[in-house]
Amino acid sequence: MNNLCVAHRGFSGKAPENTRAAIQMAMDEPFVEWLEIDVQMTRDGVPVVIHDFSVDRTTTGRGKVKDLTWQEIRKMDAGIWKGRQFAGEQIPSLDEVLQLVKGRLKVNIELKTSGNMYPGLEEKVLACVETHDMLSDIVLTSFEPKALVTAKELEPKVRTGLIIDSHPRNLLSRLKRMKCTFLSIGYSHLDAAFAADLVKNGITPMAWTVDDPKVMRSLARMNPEIMICTNRPDTWGQIFMSKLGQKISFWRRIWRGWA
Repeated sequence: MNNLCVAHRGFSGKAPENTRAAIQMAMDEPFVEWLEIDVQMTRDGVPVVIHDFSVDRTTTGRGKVKDLTWQEIRKMDAGIWKGRQFAGEQIPSLDEVLQLVKGRLKVNIELKTSGNMYPGLEEKVLACVETHDMLSDIVLTSFEPKALVTAKELEPKVRTGLIIDSHPRNLLSRLKRMKCTFLSIGYSHLDAAFAADLVKNGITPMAWTVDDPKVMRSLARMNPEIMICTNRPDTWGQIFMSKLGQKISFWRRIWRGWA
């Protein structure tokens, strides 16, 4: 089974997305090897892990992330909306997340931006990644091509990937021009021929967001290199993990802890 499981915003099917609880729950599944998170920046320049441009949906606060300070965001409850058992969860900083997962999970960091919404976001994120010595363990992705180009200019060795929910004819050539080696794509736009073409050209495809067992099986049949991004890693595990696979994944995780 090569279709790696990517925990979308952590184990967001059960825990509040993009929180330590969701990330820890994903890490508790022995077969999860990748985490996908969203990063924005506070008014005072702290990279924080949250999906929406405002805090309204997932916290007890109000306002746009870019207009709030780190201390203001820190006071908000980011867990109670998902259930009382998650009361007190906070929006984590990127630094906290990388510290938590280092040596255990690789990370798909989405630069959640549009146009010039967050000047300096790429530099701040890369600085955080380098502080934790995790350049080889991350990929920077974004819907915003300019963010990916800027990241490559700042650090040519960083892996980058476009996020897209369509399949224009020139997509492969666009990826090559941008020097992307990763593609995050809505699963309905993938087929076997396109997946094979991507892999042949050194580009790793990740399908999102896949919670349906039938779709997971279909993607696996298309190509073993398609990464499956899901809110429900447990569903992935029920489909793909044999007892032997569980043992291999367990000992692989132990080895990583020793390395």
